[in-house]
This record gives sequence, C-alpha cells and structure tokens, in this order.
Amino acid sequence: MESIKTKESSAIKATYFSIIGNTLLAAIKLFSGVMGNSYALIADGIESTADIFSSFFVLLGFKYAQRPPDENHPYGHSRIEPLITFLVVAFLVTSATVIAYESIVNIQVPHKIPEPWTLIVLGVIIIWKELSYRYVLNKSKKINSSSLKADAWHHRSDAITSVTAFIGISIALYFGKGYESADDWAALFASAFILYNAYLIFRPALGEIMDEHRYDDLVQDIRELSLSVQGIKGTEKCFVRKAGMKYLVELHVIVDGKITVAKGHLLAHNLQDKIQKEFPEISHITTHIEPDIKDTILRD
Repeated sequence: MESIKTKESSAIKATYFSIIGNTLLAAIKLFSGVMGNSYALIADGIESTADIFSSFFVLLGFKYAQRPPDENHPYGHSRIEPLITFLVVAFLVTSATVIAYESIVNIQVPHKIPEPWTLIVLGVIIIWKELSYRYVLNKSKKINSSSLKADAWHHRSDAITSVTAFIGISIALYFGKGYESADDWAALFASAFILYNAYLIFRPALGEIMDEHRYDDLVQDIRELSLSVQGIKGTEKCFVRKAGMKYLVELHVIVDGKITVAKGHLLAHNLQDKIQKEFPEISHITTHIEPDIKDTILRD
C-alpha cells in the first residue's frame, strides 16, 4: 500500500499534468473558436482557462498539506484539501455562469456558421480530455483525494462541453442558414451540466469538513483487525474522520478488567501500530480502553 508521501507526490504530478494540458488546450480552443466562428469553442476555451487556475490552487493545496504537524496544527494541514475543493467548485460555477450568459447573448445576435474544420479540432480535444479525466480520476481514487477528484471532473466537464459543441456545430453545418446559433445552444446546455457536476464534487467535500460519517467499510475493517490483536476482547465506539488524504480515528476497545494500567497502555500501542501498518492512510488513532465488566464481575 502506498505511503502518504508517495500519494502526495503522485497527486502533485497529476496536477502538473492538468495545468500543462489545460494551458495548451485553452490556447487551441480560443484560437480555433475565434478563427472558426464558434462560440461553443470559445466557451470551451474559457472553461479551460478557468481550469488552469483551479488546478494551480489544487497544486498549492497539496504542497501546503505536506507540511508536518506543528504547535498550532497538531493534526497536520490536510484539512486544506476540502477547502481547495470548494475553491475549485467556485471556478466551475463561475465558468458555467459566464458560458450560460454569453450563450444567451449570442443566441440573440446573428452570426456566421462555424467553419467545418472546427469539428476536427473538437474531435481531438474530446479524446484528449476524456483520457485526461480517466488518468486524473484513477490517481484520485488511489490516493483518496477529493480535490484531485474535482480536478478530474474538470477534464470530464471539458470533454462534455466539447461534445455538445461538436453536436451544435454539426447541426449548424448540416442544416445551414437559420441554425447558426446551434453551437450557442450547445454551450448553454454544457453550462447546466457543469453546474450539476459542481454539486456532485461539492457534496462529499462538505461532508468531510462537517465530519460526516461516510466510512462504514473502514470502520468494519478496523473492528475486525482489532480482534486479531492478542488481549483485545472486543470493540465499542469507532469514529472516523477524513482530513485530506488522511483519516483520524477514535476507537474504544474492550480488555480484561483485571489487567494493569501499564498492560492496557501496551495493548493500546500494539493495536495502534497494527492498524497503522495495515492502513497507512490513518494518521492518528485515539484509543480508549474499556474494561470487560462481565469478566470483572465473574472474577469478583
């Protein structure tokens, strides 16, 4: 299983990939949109430009999250990640709003039919953005990063806007005069899709900030692993919070009520070591020792 440092390094590399890719595509889209009379492509370029800044903030968030715990942040700095996710969502919403507004304006203004060669540009872009989405999403799943997942969805939303632009331009070219605004309608549809994805990204990040319980599988794994430690007779409460790519755990375990404090302390450390070895993404474990009351009563 990957260490936290390896995961953070992988996340940073994926973010650099997004920044470089979005910079090149934004330039291509804006140039092609202006030269090819396609507002859908220009709208696509606007979104890619916003993606550059959002990816840059994701990168800054990852670098900040790597800072070690200090006096003011004993649990580290990983909570910056869901905050960065909110910022990325804000960029998505802003992009969608700008695209929607400009689309509505352009629908009402007569303009030329887009150039046929813009379809070739869009075809290449669609393939590239879908591959980029899958690459970054795969990285986000491996390292369990909400902000990198948000960055991945920027690629997917970009691919979707490109698909709608492709359809809109195709309609305008096929039907000719009177359908010049088809690509504007396509851009308007794309903006609604972007807003929907923004919500899907925002929701889990909000749950993370609010310490919402969403980790039943991890809790079950921790309980089962705890029972494999000699001296642990059972578990009671088990709370899990997510902070960036890390987890914070509070665990209550049941032990023989007759053992010494020193023995209980040793059991707690043995348990923590085993859990963190099995789940390196767990950065902190607070263990509370509970006496087995039934066993104590029987002995008395």
